[in-house]
Amino acid sequence: MTGPSPLLLGDYHVHSTFSDDARSTLAENIAAAHRAGLRTVRLTDHVRASTAWVPEFVAAVASEPVADGLTVLTGVEVKLLDVTGAVDTPADLVVGAGGVDAVVIGDHQFPGTDGPWSPEATKERLAAGLSADDALDLLIEASIRAMEGTPHAQLAHWFSILPKVGLAEEQLGASRLAAWAAAAAATGTIVEVNEKWACPGPDAVRALRAAGARIVASTDSHDAADVGRYDRVAAVLDAAEPEEQA
Repeated sequence: MTGPSPLLLGDYHVHSTFSDDARSTLAENIAAAHRAGLRTVRLTDHVRASTAWVPEFVAAVASEPVADGLTVLTGVEVKLLDVTGAVDTPADLVVGAGGVDAVVIGDHQFPGTDGPWSPEATKERLAAGLSADDALDLLIEASIRAMEGTPHAQLAHWFSILPKVGLAEEQLGASRLAAWAAAAAATGTIVEVNEKWACPGPDAVRALRAAGARIVASTDSHDAADVGRYDRVAAVLDAAEPEEQA
């Protein structure tokens, strides 16, 4: 028997009241991370192209006291837009020194050939003749291009879009997952295993490990009470472990 994964000592996707759908402050999230015994927390809030408050967010995080033993990182969560890998970021976003530490890319809609497709629109295209294989190829192509075009990237709840459009992560297959994982490794993109959506799943985690890509854990918390609390992530990580030889 092995103990809990060291990955569970980090929470790389935590929302605050800078996001309009979250209820906890930066200070409350930092305190919750410390109480949970975490070593690392990434404070991450939703942005769009029109967002202007990122400098205020960065300054607010920097002003918060942090207990010894806890590292606080920053990120902004952006939407993947289309098959070109474009993401919805403010034009003046600073990533790195003086800005946020990471661009956390979410697959909130399906990356279409002419812009983001809603789940309903994607289902309509599938019903009208778009094959599942072609749709999955679009998603993987968009994923790879987004990683190649976004320095300091982290993938949030990747493949959560699939069940929303009537597809399943298991349909991706080994070759698509291998190409996706190789791109993550080559670009230095971090991939989170997300508690809220329980994705990516064990096959994807195994592909990431085989490629040498970096994996982290996240709760996608919108309430400080959930920071660092894992159940589904632990199950995914356990399922991705190789079976013990008898």
